[in-house]
Amino acid sequence: MGRVTTEDVPAAELDVDVDDVREHEGEPHGAGIGSRLNWLRAGVLGANDGIVSTAGLVVGVAGATTDRTQILVAGLAGLVAGAMSMAAGEYVSVSTQRDSEKALLDKERRELREMPEEELAELAALYVEKGLDAELALQVAQQLTDHDALGAHAEVELGIDPDDLTSPWAAAFASMIAFTLGALLPLLTIVLVPQDARVAVTVLSVAVALAITGWTSARLSFGPAGRAVLRNVGGGLFAMLATYLVGSLVGARI
Repeated sequence: MGRVTTEDVPAAELDVDVDDVREHEGEPHGAGIGSRLNWLRAGVLGANDGIVSTAGLVVGVAGATTDRTQILVAGLAGLVAGAMSMAAGEYVSVSTQRDSEKALLDKERRELREMPEEELAELAALYVEKGLDAELALQVAQQLTDHDALGAHAEVELGIDPDDLTSPWAAAFASMIAFTLGALLPLLTIVLVPQDARVAVTVLSVAVALAITGWTSARLSFGPAGRAVLRNVGGGLFAMLATYLVGSLVGARI
């Protein structure tokens, strides 16, 4: 007996109510995934950079001096500079990406307007490449074109959702706020904890924070949590060790 697929059964005979279909656990459907991943990328990168760079800075300064004021000033300067840098970098990079997406969509609109038959054939050919037979591919292409020609072509040809373009301002603010919140943890810890325990407590709190951000990013992006946690914590510990050694060497020579 041959394998029966949903194409072999009329929709009316399927024992499934389309309105009752729900996302599988851990498997997102629908629009908005691009924006979600964009926010996630900017937020997680900002938080991690804020934690690691500020922790490395204040631990390095603590290796050179025990003066609380000097550590605080250095940490605040690093926090402000880092937050502004992250926001500007995200805005520029995401603006460039958005401009490219808009240019590609404008080109697709022009082609759909000037050569609709060629575009329909192109869309059908792309579905054939995905595994559909030629007749079914043409039917799918025609129905999707009738429903939303630009959306169909943009998704298959370009991997772009015209209604869900990346937002440079959202990425910039998410990155800046995340960096600031991440940077506050090591800064406040090393300033408020007594001198004899400040470095150890800061290292411990940073390791815990990086483990949390690594686990959170893995869960939100549906990736393996273990590797994300190890990457975050390992990178942060290495950065703090390197800056502390540099600070200690420089401080001993001044």
